Amino acid sequence: MPKAPLAGARVLITRSPERSLPLVEALRKAGADALLLPLIDFERAPDQHSLDVACDALAAGAFDWLVVSSATTVHVLAAKAAERGLALARWIPAATRIAAVGAATRRLLEAHGVAVALAPEEDQSAAGLLSVWPDGGGKVLLPQADIAPPRLAEGLSGAGGSVTAVTAYRTVDYPAAAERRLAIPAEDGAGEGQPPSYALLTPATAAAELAAGRIDAVIAASPSAARRLHELFPLGRCRFVAIGRPTTDQASALGLPVAAIAARPTPAGLVAAVAAALQPEQEAGKPP
Repeated sequence: MPKAPLAGARVLITRSPERSLPLVEALRKAGADALLLPLIDFERAPDQHSLDVACDALAAGAFDWLVVSSATTVHVLAAKAAERGLALARWIPAATRIAAVGAATRRLLEAHGVAVALAPEEDQSAAGLLSVWPDGGGKVLLPQADIAPPRLAEGLSGAGGSVTAVTAYRTVDYPAAAERRLAIPAEDGAGEGQPPSYALLTPATAAAELAAGRIDAVIAASPSAARRLHELFPLGRCRFVAIGRPTTDQASALGLPVAAIAARPTPAGLVAAVAAALQPEQEAGKPP
């Protein structure tokens, strides 16, 4: 029986448990132990009035395009639709075209029954979307995180669009305040009816494990997670695996060596990226 590709590896995931279950299961099946250290969390936007005004204008057909750049934004929009007694697919007018950045964003939109008209194929970033954006674009609604860089809004405007950018949610250090935390449904795991097992670490425990060299790889899914890792810990021999070009660029800017970039932000793609990051040790016959 062939050896599991990550047998004996200990992999740190920097996302919340509800967003990590499929990845935890995929790592387990590959032979790895999954450790969770949530670093960032999400709160409702402080200015709900401006968000509601933009959402009501969207529902009234005021926008030619809705640009969605994160799965978290999809959750926010679905919650706004539910507040109005509608499913997301029925709330967004059929004439409004949807653009998405990121495979997870697209999958979640389609799971809600929303057709995606435009998405970059390779570069899953603001730059990737701008490279395929049509000239003009008409009126564009861009709901996004409070810390979103201005590049996407500026690029859409530069291409001739009339852009309304609105804060959909706030990014904070984990954990968010309970009274303001976004309610995000847990992603389904892939086990046989049992939730996948993982260890939930505190920052102090993670620091001790990293210092002792007992964590082989860490997966960061966002520039915010890369920044928090850099602030909190020296990674030592631990290999940094990035999801997406923006996370990779942020890690490089911080001086964090990127051992591997996931070709696709799926559990299988991340398992392959971790395996690639640990390949030198495995080829040398050492434990990962």
